Amino acid sequence: MAPETIAKPSESPKQSLLATDYRTISYVTGPLVFVNNVHNVAYNEMVSIRMPDESRRTGQVLEIAGEIAVIQIFEGTQGIDVDATEIRFLEEVAKIDVAPELLGRVLNGTGKPIDGGSPIIPEARLDITGAPINPYTREKPADFIETGISAIDGLNTLVRGQKLPIFSGSGLPANELAAQIIRQARVKSGEEFAIVFGAMGITHREASYFMSQFEQTGALERVVFFLNLADDPTVERLLTPKCALTVAEYLAFEKDMQVLVVLSDMTNYCEALREVSTAREEVPGRRGFPGYMYTDLSTIYERAGRIKGRQGSVTQLPILSMPDDDITHPIPDLTGYITEGQIVLSRHLHRRGIYPPIDTLPCLSRLMNLGIGDGKTRDDHRAVANQLYAAYAQGRDLRKLVAIVGEEALSETDRRYLRFADDFESRIVGQGEEGRTIEETLQIGWDLMSGLPMGELKRVRDFIPKYHPNPDEQADL
Repeated sequence: MAPETIAKPSESPKQSLLATDYRTISYVTGPLVFVNNVHNVAYNEMVSIRMPDESRRTGQVLEIAGEIAVIQIFEGTQGIDVDATEIRFLEEVAKIDVAPELLGRVLNGTGKPIDGGSPIIPEARLDITGAPINPYTREKPADFIETGISAIDGLNTLVRGQKLPIFSGSGLPANELAAQIIRQARVKSGEEFAIVFGAMGITHREASYFMSQFEQTGALERVVFFLNLADDPTVERLLTPKCALTVAEYLAFEKDMQVLVVLSDMTNYCEALREVSTAREEVPGRRGFPGYMYTDLSTIYERAGRIKGRQGSVTQLPILSMPDDDITHPIPDLTGYITEGQIVLSRHLHRRGIYPPIDTLPCLSRLMNLGIGDGKTRDDHRAVANQLYAAYAQGRDLRKLVAIVGEEALSETDRRYLRFADDFESRIVGQGEEGRTIEETLQIGWDLMSGLPMGELKRVRDFIPKYHPNPDEQADL
C-alpha cells in the first residue's frame, strides 16, 4: 500500500508542514519493525507509532537499506497490526529535556519523570548521543573523589574524569556497594557535587532498595535517578546510559558541577544490544554478542572526562556482572580495554562475610597517581598503598604454602605476614557500611604495618618517623 500524506496535528519548528504516515509495515520481529517504501528517512531518526487503538509508541531508525527502514520500538512490538499501524518519521534524533531541577528526580530510561512530581521546565533539549570531546581540549583527569571505601580510596583511587568499572558477579553485593558510594562520595569542600545514577534492568526489589537508601540518607537531593526495570522494554535499556550521560554532561560543562555517573548493570545493557542484533539477523561475534559491541561501549565510556577551561567533570563508575565470574567474558574483557582500571569483587571474601568483598590484588586504577599526593590526599599515600599491596600479596602466597607444609614450618616473619593478610581483609577491606575518610584509611594501614618488622617496610621507609605508630622501633632498619 502506498504511503499517504496527511497534515500533522502539531508541528515542531524543524518539521515540514506536511508529513508522511506509512502503513507499509512488512515484518515484525522482537523489538524491531521493518517498513517498506520509505523516503527521505535518516539513521537514528525518531519515529512515532500510532496503534489501531489510537495509543502512541515511540521508536528510532536503526538502519536504512534502500527503501526499507528498520525501526526499534521502545515500548515493545506487542499488539502491532502490520496493516493498521501507522508510522510517522519525526525528522529529529532522540533528545532529552535538561534543567538543574532534575536533581532529586526519578526518571524512566528515556528521561521522563515517574516520581509523580511537578513537570520539569526544560532549560535546553539535548541530543542524547552527545558530542565527542575534542582530544585537544580534553583535560587530563586529576583530583581525588572520596568514595568512603578504603579499598578504593587507599589502594585504587578514583580520580575526576576517570572511568573505573566495578566487576561483580551474580549474587555479589554490587548494588549495595553502589548505594554506599552514592551516599558517601564527596569532593573538596566548596565545590558542587552531583550523582547521576542509571539503573538498567534491575528488579522491583532492587529499585525499592535504592529508593529507600537514598530517601533515608537524604542522598536523593543530589542524585538524578534513571530507572529502567527488568520488566520495562528491552530497547529502552539502550537509551538509559545515553540519557544519563547527557544529563551528566549538562550539569558538568554547563553548570560547573563535579558529576559522578554510576551505571548498573552494564551486562543488562549488553544483553539488550545482543537481543536487538539477533532480531536484525546480524552475524554474531563472541558468545553471540555483536561484533560492534566494543565500539558501542566506547561511545558510552569515553564520555567521561574534563574539558580545558571548564570547572566541571564527568567521572564514570560503571558496574557489570561477570557471567559465571569469568573476567575473560566479552563484556568485562572489552570494558577493561576501554576503561582505566577495574575494581573486582570476590566471591571467596563474600562467603566469609567480608563487606565490601573487594579483591584488591586484581584491582587497578591506572590514573591513581594523578589524584593523590601532597595537597590532594597525603604525601605518604602512594608509598602506603605500595607497601600494603606487597605485604598482602606475600601473605596470600604464604597461605598456599601453609596448606602444604603447615604453619609450624614458617619463620616468625612469615607468620607476621599471615596475620597481616587476615587483618588486612578484616580491617581495610571489610569495613562494613560505615564510610571512612582517606586519613582514617591511611592510619589503619600504618597500624597494620606496625605488626611487621621494621626491616620489611622498605617502601615507606622515608615516612616512618612521621607516621609510624612506634617510630622508636626503627633500630633494625
